[in-house]
Order: sequence, then C-alpha cells, then structure tokens
Amino acid sequence: MGIEIEKKYRLAREQEATVRRRLLDVGAVAGEQEFEVNTLYGGHGLDPQTRVLRLRRVGIRAILTFKERYATESAIKHQREDETEVSDPDALAAILDALGYQPVLIYEKRRTTWHIAGVELVIDELPFGLFMEIEGQESDISKAESLLNLSGAETEHASYPALTERHGTLIDGVIEARFAK
Repeated sequence: MGIEIEKKYRLAREQEATVRRRLLDVGAVAGEQEFEVNTLYGGHGLDPQTRVLRLRRVGIRAILTFKERYATESAIKHQREDETEVSDPDALAAILDALGYQPVLIYEKRRTTWHIAGVELVIDELPFGLFMEIEGQESDISKAESLLNLSGAETEHASYPALTERHGTLIDGVIEARFAK
C-alpha cells in the first residue's frame, strides 16, 4: 500500500507563466505534456469523495488506481494510493462492468510534470481551470514552495473528482469534463 502526500493549488493564467519561469530559473527538469482521460467508477464500496477506482488512459498506456483519501483539515493531503499498469484497458473496463462497477465521472487533463528539490510538481489544465500539485514528503513540499516563492498561491482542497462533479456536465448518467473538440 502506497501513501500519496501532496498539496494542490489553483492557478490563474499569469501565475502559471510565473511558476513555469521560476521552475526554469531554479533548474527544474520538465517532462513532456501528456493528455489524460480519467474514468472514475462507481459501485459497491466506492465514493467519489473518499474512495475511488480510476482508469487513466495516457496515449497507449493505461493505469488502474485505487485511492482512499484520509480525512484532514491540512492543506497537505495524505491518501492511500495503489496503482498498476494495464495492458488492455478495454478488457479491464468490460471486467469492471461485469462486476457491477460503472463509469460515473470522466475528466480530461493536460499535464506537464517537473522534478525539483526531491518532489514531483505537475501543472494540470482541466476544462474548468489550471492547477498545480506538489507531491513528496511534507518537508520537501515546504522547501519547493519556498524555492518557487508560492506564498501567494491559492490552495485547492477539492479533489479533481469533486471539482468535476461541481463543473462537469451530466451526459447519459455520467458527469463529464472534457475539452472542446
């Protein structure tokens, strides 16, 4: 069982540009931008607010993830996270369907990943906004915040599923947040 420790921020467009410049200035290494389609399933034992089963498709890769969020008032969240790469996401979707798990929420995301000061930092663009997450040990998250001068950044406590529920559109019983084609 893995434990994910991260802090999320909501970014305005001008803040995103400033963060990207600052990342380059401090020598952060950027990965390529990836496009994701995230499908969350509903069924016995799952709740989009606390326990999720997610199938993430990124190009030809797919990853099945179980997350269980631990209750906290802290801006830095801790949650159980177990994931595995899936070689045939369509077959997995059919298996989940046969077991009674149905898609309840779908959101798309453009993600750029950076590595700096012992943390992974991602800048995510979703159809309803820009966000940044810093993942690592709490002390390393604090160091990265200082290094990037994030004192004025707005912390976002809601998960992407919760934000998708709030900003998405109900289509055939599934809440979706997709980019315009």
